[in-house]
Amino acid sequence: MFSESPIIRRKSRQIRVGNVLIGGDAPIAVQSMTNTRTTDVDATVAQIHAIAKAGADLVRVSVPTMEAAEAFRLIKLQSPIPVVADIHFDYRIALKVAEYGVDCLRINPGNIGREDRVRAVVDAARDKGIPIRIGVNGGSLEQDLQEKYGEPTPEALVESAMRHVDILDKLDFQDFKVSVKASDVFLAVGAYRLLAKQIEQPLHLGITEAGGARSGAVKSAIGLGMLLAEGIGDTLRISLAADPVEEVKVGFDILKSLRIRSRGINFIACPSCSRQEFDVIKTMNELETRLEDIIDPLTVSVIGCVVNGPGEALISDLGVAGASKKSGFYLKGERQKLRFDNDNIAEQLEQQVRQYLAAQQQAIAVKNVE
Repeated sequence: MFSESPIIRRKSRQIRVGNVLIGGDAPIAVQSMTNTRTTDVDATVAQIHAIAKAGADLVRVSVPTMEAAEAFRLIKLQSPIPVVADIHFDYRIALKVAEYGVDCLRINPGNIGREDRVRAVVDAARDKGIPIRIGVNGGSLEQDLQEKYGEPTPEALVESAMRHVDILDKLDFQDFKVSVKASDVFLAVGAYRLLAKQIEQPLHLGITEAGGARSGAVKSAIGLGMLLAEGIGDTLRISLAADPVEEVKVGFDILKSLRIRSRGINFIACPSCSRQEFDVIKTMNELETRLEDIIDPLTVSVIGCVVNGPGEALISDLGVAGASKKSGFYLKGERQKLRFDNDNIAEQLEQQVRQYLAAQQQAIAVKNVE
């Protein structure tokens, strides 16, 4: 049971990245970035497919050299989702990937160099309908801004971003999105709040270099959660020192927890205590593995005792409330005659989830025929 989020999103200009809309009333897009060598086409394509399978709407690929740009051509042809090329400084690489059909350019106009080079990239983007992402990072601010502010501040990040925005404005190019990332939660949040008031373009959210799988997920959830709850953000990437697939999963978990976007199962599970009638932790580990392929939005509660079990089941699509030897099974908030053997709850609940989804799909098919 997935109710509508009470969050009112910031109004932003809508752009198109391949077949994915960003901003406006479009769903908040989730993306990740490959960490393979771009010149290793097979490895990069394989990782993109894994990222796409996890549900990512977009994927970013670093293109640091002309050799990587040639590899990008082959990668783009095999990608099931739009590809963003991450480029720094060299305008020739940007022109080359634009020629090869890139869906978005992540390149800061102010770092390209001469005005004619900037204009060449912007003209190519305009001609081919390619949006640009301006990406400012707290760890790589311009020297003069470091001297002016003494340290990275929200104001410094936004001033840096606006320099690039002004360049695109002068060239009458409005199809861009902006990020002002930092590894510090408060620095990033402060910068995004300021920037959200100054431009109409979509904002790409992220806590950069957030850390490992656990600590990075926590930092990202706190920082992005603060912004998303305020309606700020149109697309996001969770930056983890981990498998990119995990970035996608965490991204969707954050959106799911705020009732902004749902993909897959929203599990409600107790942390377990001495009242538990079955091994909740083991059951949850099994269920997450068994049901990883499910992409339909669904809420499933797994509670080890009758204290909170029935109550959580009332607001779930399917639920289990622990009891002695056999636990109660709930469907759409109603207790069923069927009871689960406590020794293999994961297997029994998986079966019920799949039957429930199959019945839903059948009902939709019948309705469409009618």
